[in-house]
Amino acid sequence: MRPSLTGLLIVLTWVTGLVEAVSLLALGPVFTAMQTGNVLFLAFGLAGAANLPALSSALSLAAFAVGVVCGARMESATEARGLRWVEFGLSAEAALVVAAAAVGWHVEPRVGHPAAGHLLVTGLLATAMGIRTVTSMRLNVPGVPTTLVTRSMTALIGSSALGHDNAFGYGTGAWLRRALAVLAMFTGGLTGALLVRAGWTVGEVLLPAAAVVVAVAVVHRTLPRAHTG
Repeated sequence: MRPSLTGLLIVLTWVTGLVEAVSLLALGPVFTAMQTGNVLFLAFGLAGAANLPALSSALSLAAFAVGVVCGARMESATEARGLRWVEFGLSAEAALVVAAAAVGWHVEPRVGHPAAGHLLVTGLLATAMGIRTVTSMRLNVPGVPTTLVTRSMTALIGSSALGHDNAFGYGTGAWLRRALAVLAMFTGGLTGALLVRAGWTVGEVLLPAAAVVVAVAVVHRTLPRAHTG
């Protein structure tokens, strides 16, 4: 069976869950993909609430912005040349995650007061997630944004027998990909949390994430070009 673009994006959503588990439980507390959380963490940190460090959140926000700029310019330029821009975006993301794994290979998980190694890994991951967000938004597969699941959960519940909202696709098969996206984020986070709890270093947890992104980029080459960038 030919793999689907939706299936590949669901796999990338799993990677996001794994990366965010590392970010929150081993580097932060900080997010590297879901930047809404960092906006609030930064606000709380500046207010001196709960001893939350503002530096990690500020760094992640800035690095994410750099990733968005780089991803937008790189993918639009690649598309203009008639090349498969999705694979360029995924390759750049994978390279940054590999770099983060290399930097964090001997970095022990720490919550609060991050050291230089923790901050560097945070910056690399946030840049990678910025590029990923550009990639997933350009692909625009409904219900599978890959870096957050709030909209997927809302649409899933709204289109259910309880919500009964046709605007969210009630009575269609859209619920399945939304449910799988939420499940992928959950299982990715669960996997990452279990690995951190088992004593894996930051780099050891991130290396499988990079391998999965590379695999997705390779499999993507088998998809019809007209529909996948």
